[in-house]
Amino acid sequence: MQARGPFSLDAAADFAEGFPGTAPGRGEGRLALAFPLDGDWRTVGVALEQRDGAVHGDVVVPADPGPELEELARRDVERILSLDVDGSGFAAVAERDPVVGERSRRFGGLRPVLFWTPYEAAVWAIAGQRARMAQTAALKQSLALELGERVEVHGERVPAFPAPATLARLPDRVPGLNERKTAQLRGLAEAALEGRLDRDRLRGLAREDALADLRELGGVGPFSAELILIRGVGDPDALPLHERRLEAAVRAAYELPADVPREEVERIAEGWRPYRAWAALLLRADAA
Repeated sequence: MQARGPFSLDAAADFAEGFPGTAPGRGEGRLALAFPLDGDWRTVGVALEQRDGAVHGDVVVPADPGPELEELARRDVERILSLDVDGSGFAAVAERDPVVGERSRRFGGLRPVLFWTPYEAAVWAIAGQRARMAQTAALKQSLALELGERVEVHGERVPAFPAPATLARLPDRVPGLNERKTAQLRGLAEAALEGRLDRDRLRGLAREDALADLRELGGVGPFSAELILIRGVGDPDALPLHERRLEAAVRAAYELPADVPREEVERIAEGWRPYRAWAALLLRADAA
């Protein structure tokens, strides 16, 4: 897989490890992923490494994947690492905006690392409502350990998040979840099985239509819909309008008064087009 524009697998691995919504494994210079394929839902284990300017991936689980499954894994990995986006124009954004440029140099080659599927992003969004991030991460990890497959990728035992068919059978009582959230997670699993969270389908919609479509799912409001679109579907130019941490990061980075209106933040973000989600990631990473 060849990146168009700067890309660092090490930067992606550091970001994924630091964000508790994902669960990669690392070992011997490799990044190990385990996840159910988007729309297919067979679990794969993929070992990645970057050399000679390209990212090389091996499907190691199942042992004999076949060309069809390998192509699906390649498709998903490219999207997870934002390698499917032509990033060669991001240098122009960094050049005309010194704040973004400084962060781009600091996090050299970092692109958004998506949730493995929009379905998994939606589960994170619902599970995280009115809960601390550490609580949500612990819950998501327990679901992976108890209900998902354990995949061994070059010595790393990586827990894969359970496929939708498994999550659709959640019992009424799950530690860390109330009955309302449990029902909503079952509903998300059913929606994924019906193709409503399919990455290709959502990418084929206009941005506002995709957000409106996501908000029709039980428990998904404006904030959750943006999270799914940006971190699950992978829209490189979607600006999170309901993310208070981003507003705080922009105010701090651009030395704006605390009471500056959101419209000023949006005006600054206009200069990041067509990579507003990428620039927002760098500012959030810097603030964190």
